[in-house]
Amino acid sequence: MLYLCGMIMRSHLVFLAVTLLLLTACGRSYEDTKRERREAERQSYQQDSAALKIAVMPTLDCLPLFVARHYNLLDTLHGGVRLKTFTAQMDCDTALTRGRVEGAFSDLVRAKKMERDGLKLRYVALTGAYWQLIANRNARIHQLRQLDDKMVAMTRYSVTDMLTDKAVDSSHLQKERVFCVQINDVNVRMQMLRNNEMDAMWLTEPQATAARNMKHTVIADSRQMGLQGGVLVFNEKEMRLQTRATQLQLLTKAYNQACDSINKHGIRHYGQLIMNFCNIDKATVDSLPSRIAYSHASGPLQKDVAAVERWLEGK
Repeated sequence: MLYLCGMIMRSHLVFLAVTLLLLTACGRSYEDTKRERREAERQSYQQDSAALKIAVMPTLDCLPLFVARHYNLLDTLHGGVRLKTFTAQMDCDTALTRGRVEGAFSDLVRAKKMERDGLKLRYVALTGAYWQLIANRNARIHQLRQLDDKMVAMTRYSVTDMLTDKAVDSSHLQKERVFCVQINDVNVRMQMLRNNEMDAMWLTEPQATAARNMKHTVIADSRQMGLQGGVLVFNEKEMRLQTRATQLQLLTKAYNQACDSINKHGIRHYGQLIMNFCNIDKATVDSLPSRIAYSHASGPLQKDVAAVERWLEGK
């Protein structure tokens, strides 16, 4: 009996010892995992902080940087480049104002509005982006004056807001009779066009080409309205730092090289890149205007800056 009790006691002790060893090993493993995760997060944060981060959209004004990345032209930048993709211009601007990125593709109206709100910007490139006001074919709108009592998709305090005002004024419509609806996301605008949920909307490329392919009607074009509004801007405070200044200098060089490559080979040469980047089909790429050209990095035209400032004063 005593022998049996002793055997049972030893079995319990062995079981307890093994359990304690397993628990200890699991404890060390858990702590090691936490430590490794924290270290990985720290390194990721350091790498992201060192990189030059730029907010981009699935639109053709951003194409030079995607071409530059495709050809590894951005690899020479100290700390690298992170392209942060958004589908709404306001989200790009919010990322810039909150310091999540150092640069962003924007428009001149949005940029000047950000400066008025206290963020000093450096204008690095005039992108050449243009916008078309495209009417839903089912709305049977063929002229600007037919926008009376119709809905137009745009973004407040953006180039599309300013262009809408110019279009309404030129057609002598009453502003309160044209209903401006804020739809910021370019994908949502396109979906609303497909679903016949909007009478007209402002689109840039390649979404404008996709809309034209669907037989919708162009009733206004920013290129004929005397405004070049696409810009690439950076946080001026950040760009005054030596490391950022060096990154921006190298980025500008890569940007210019990419523009030269696009102009040399043509925009359709980068069809697959555009399809992947902008999430469009081959038919849209094949229908893109062949004369789209990209200029080297330079600031906006003074006449456009003055026009935007006057418009903002009036708002």
